[in-house]
Amino acid sequence: MGRIVDKAMEIGEEKFIASSGPGGQNVNKVATAVQLRVDVFQLGMPPEAFHRLKELAGSKMTQDGEIVLTANEHRTQERNREAAKARMAALLTEALTPPKKRKKSRVNRVGKVKRLKAKKVRGEIKSNRGKVQL
Repeated sequence: MGRIVDKAMEIGEEKFIASSGPGGQNVNKVATAVQLRVDVFQLGMPPEAFHRLKELAGSKMTQDGEIVLTANEHRTQERNREAAKARMAALLTEALTPPKKRKKSRVNRVGKVKRLKAKKVRGEIKSNRGKVQL
């Protein structure tokens, strides 16, 4: 799992673009936002992990199999670069971890009797509501 994330960080392309938002006079001069692109087909992921990644990435994944993440929440290139890499690593890690199997639970006889008794009591309370007869 860590091998694929490391490979993604190696082959990922970073592009700096003009960022909107805070930055003062700096915002017009320096391209602080980072656009990180990773080609998923070069990672060598198992098919089931690829399908999970496709589902998780949603519109962030292009038709060509590239995941495009844009980070522009910070004022510096370096912090935006770290944020983009962290988000990409989290996305890939989540896709690579298989979902846990749900175990069916079964109520024992005592639990069933207790539940039915509680329903009966509640039903009696409700049946006693209504107009008062004089």
